[in-house]
Amino acid sequence: MKNFCSFCNDALIKIIVVCALLAFVLFIIFVAGISNNFQTVLTSNETLSTKKIEWGIKRGKDHAQPDLGAENLGVINKLNGMAMGNKDKKYIYLTFDIGFEAGYTSKILDILKENNVPAAFFITGQYVKTSEDLLKRMVSEGHTIGNHTVNHICMPTSSIEKVKEEVMNLHKEVYEKINYEMKYIRPPKGEYSEASIACTNDLGYTTVMWSFAYDDWEDQKQGREEYGKKKILENLHNGEIMLLHATSKDNCNILDEIIKKIKEEGYEFKSLDEFER
Repeated sequence: MKNFCSFCNDALIKIIVVCALLAFVLFIIFVAGISNNFQTVLTSNETLSTKKIEWGIKRGKDHAQPDLGAENLGVINKLNGMAMGNKDKKYIYLTFDIGFEAGYTSKILDILKENNVPAAFFITGQYVKTSEDLLKRMVSEGHTIGNHTVNHICMPTSSIEKVKEEVMNLHKEVYEKINYEMKYIRPPKGEYSEASIACTNDLGYTTVMWSFAYDDWEDQKQGREEYGKKKILENLHNGEIMLLHATSKDNCNILDEIIKKIKEEGYEFKSLDEFER
């Protein structure tokens, strides 16, 4: 009987020791997991800055690529966006921002078709509501439709939930109306943050900025066709993502001449789907 009790005591001690060791191992694993998760959160917070960035360009000379700013370009490249293409390729990527229909898009499309030039049109919710037929024509003629948010919001100062709502509500409406699924987005006014771009990346979008633009969007600044032609032609450069506003009467009037002269200079127009870094 005494031997049996001694055996039981020894067995109990062994069980207690084993349980203690298991508890210690589980504790170490738990602590390591918390540490890893904490580091992930820190890394995420460091990566996804909410700092508002405003896109800007310092023009080059003699058709050199412009300086887009190390910080700005670094953020775009880091998050797989587009801003400017290959410096050795004479490619132009023509894009239009078009928040509302001003009566010029049909003629712009005529000119693009006559010159066999692809373009991308970044639209808002208002444009979808008023210009469904023009959207269908864009798609049928091989152009790209891009997302410019429903209400042209400032993305970096909006909540992530608001950004998702603005982007996906427009995405859904375009898909339902013309059976087209957008995949490129341009932040309104060129305002963005790492967090806002990461958010739209998660929604399946590629951010498209630009390496050329000029003050063509204001109604009171129309009637300057020579000025517009000079700005566009003097600043041509390899890999250019050209931003024009389709609400500009001047752009509509000079587009055919501009396209022909750009081609005469040896540049080729490419779609965003053909973008080369």
